[in-house]
Amino acid sequence: MFTLPLDDLARLRPLEPWHAPEFLAHIDRARPLVDPWIPWATFSTDLQSATATLQRYADRQATDTGRIFGIWLEDTLVGGVMFTRFDSASGVCEIGCWTERAGEGRGLVSRACRALIDWAFTERGMSRVEWWTASGNARSVAVARRLGMTRDGVLRRHSPHLGRRRDIEVWSVLSEEWPAAREGSAAAVQVELDRLMAVFVGAFTNTDGRRPDLDVIRDVFVPQGRIIANVGAEPVIYDLDSFIEPRQKMLTDGTLTEFSEWEVAERTEIFGSIAHRFSEYRKSGYHYGEWFEGSGHKTTQFLRTPEGWRMSSLAWDDVPSPAAHTVGVERTEEPGAQGR
Repeated sequence: MFTLPLDDLARLRPLEPWHAPEFLAHIDRARPLVDPWIPWATFSTDLQSATATLQRYADRQATDTGRIFGIWLEDTLVGGVMFTRFDSASGVCEIGCWTERAGEGRGLVSRACRALIDWAFTERGMSRVEWWTASGNARSVAVARRLGMTRDGVLRRHSPHLGRRRDIEVWSVLSEEWPAAREGSAAAVQVELDRLMAVFVGAFTNTDGRRPDLDVIRDVFVPQGRIIANVGAEPVIYDLDSFIEPRQKMLTDGTLTEFSEWEVAERTEIFGSIAHRFSEYRKSGYHYGEWFEGSGHKTTQFLRTPEGWRMSSLAWDDVPSPAAHTVGVERTEEPGAQGR
């Protein structure tokens, strides 16, 4: 049976009608995440309806108009991805995803979606892959961004759900925009490295009520990646978990508000399957209600992996700034809670 590894513990494989009991148990766990945004879980409330849901996709696969796949983590179904529409005649298809809590934070959905998009473009010759999501579904929008999609527009009051009509955002990626279709092009690699850096920097933004999602950092880094703050007397070296967790807290508990960081200059060198980028950046925000501005430099290393280009390490140093020093954004006395 077809199985695609997503990481050391997770696998992607077809989700079929005979999986209905396992699928129903998983959907029961996933309802708190799924029900607020899409009617997916309402289709599967008992064994009969769960079987019918999977049978609909089995019928679509038989007619080449849709497919569904499950994500298993250590032999437990924790989420999935699907082609909700697949029209080979027009060359347009739509993908979607869902997950329960146990499937979050590992980049599994993004990797699974990339596998479907790769297959659609390289094996089936599709021209356009779409992503439809309810406006306000920040997690879904974040996945679309991670996949390098473009927001095409909003279908106002398009879909009824839970007694009211919702606006639907339409995102898409075209075959010529997909990295695998442009493999080997230095310009295409530069575009992809630009995207990875934009995702990393953008993950920390919490301006205008935006809730930052630092888990996207796992999608742009290799799992063994290292992030290094070299702003004090000696370097502080983080793995992904120790870097993400305290910063997610600072950016959501009121410590850092209206915070953003942006790259203002960069120099990138690419050699085969490795690359290096030297960046200058600016940042600003409120730290405990006090405005600050700062700047600094980053050095970032990239590797080409079987899943595409990823960051392997990043180190940064701030330009000394009286304002930044006053608020302690970098030089806090608590290394585990250092800001960026």
